[in-house]
Amino acid sequence: MRLLFAGTPEAALPSLRALLNSGHEVAAVLTRPDAPAGRGRRVLPSAVADLAASSGVEILAPPTSRDPEFLARLEKLAPDCCPIVAYGGLVPPAALQIPPSGWVNLHFSLLPAWRGAAPVQRALLAGDDITGASTFRLVSELDAGPVYGCFTEKIRPDDTAGALLGRLAEHGASLLLTTLDGVESGALQPQPQSANGVSFAPKLTVQEAEVDWAQPSHLVDRLIRSCTPAPGAWSRYRGARLKIGPVRPRYDASPLRAAELRIHRSEVLVGTGTQPVELVDVQPQGKPRMSAAAWTHGLRDPATSLGA
Repeated sequence: MRLLFAGTPEAALPSLRALLNSGHEVAAVLTRPDAPAGRGRRVLPSAVADLAASSGVEILAPPTSRDPEFLARLEKLAPDCCPIVAYGGLVPPAALQIPPSGWVNLHFSLLPAWRGAAPVQRALLAGDDITGASTFRLVSELDAGPVYGCFTEKIRPDDTAGALLGRLAEHGASLLLTTLDGVESGALQPQPQSANGVSFAPKLTVQEAEVDWAQPSHLVDRLIRSCTPAPGAWSRYRGARLKIGPVRPRYDASPLRAAELRIHRSEVLVGTGTQPVELVDVQPQGKPRMSAAAWTHGLRDPATSLGA
């Protein structure tokens, strides 16, 4: 099939690579416009744009997919189907109607669970044991289209959102390619989603990422892992924001008050609503990420708690 691939971040790259190496023709990619990135906030192309450029594929980066010039170009390209993975924008009805086989979305949840922008983060935050990915035909309603296929993935006790998304993206590339092959042959027909079990996954905000040390340690652990790498869990230390990397619940440690710090040689513990957790790495405001031990060694007069 002749394809237009829509995607933006690194999570979309395994799928784009799989399609570029398949028997399908990737005529162009649709991606978000260049945007500031990194500590220096340099304006850079998306990960998908980089791969497309190195592969000699046409890049379309309109400010919105409603842009008339983009719609005209999409019609002229005449794709048979438009696979989409983490594009980061809504596709209007005018664009949905152009490819005869529609838009096929690879979504990182077991639909109808966790429809929305942050399915992996929300699954971790909710304490789910199993997640997965689904391919479905895009419709105007958010992530509500009929499903072609899915696979399951066990959530590991130490999974961060980044690590889990990485696995889902790799395995999801095979699912997407299999789905497109089935769409082309006519062997695969999408099935309506169940009306039961619908849940939504809005993007995690910076405000939600603030650690409440009064929560039980397993909820503190979940929050931090779900916010790693983005938006980044954080607390306050002497009024300045301190980003917190994944922690280790310490069932063997003696109790501490919520947010109380205990610094002992290379070990840094923080109290929660239950047992303490061990800080592994942190990022003080305006500084690079470092080990928690290195951070405390650089403190002249350490405070006794976080969160203030």
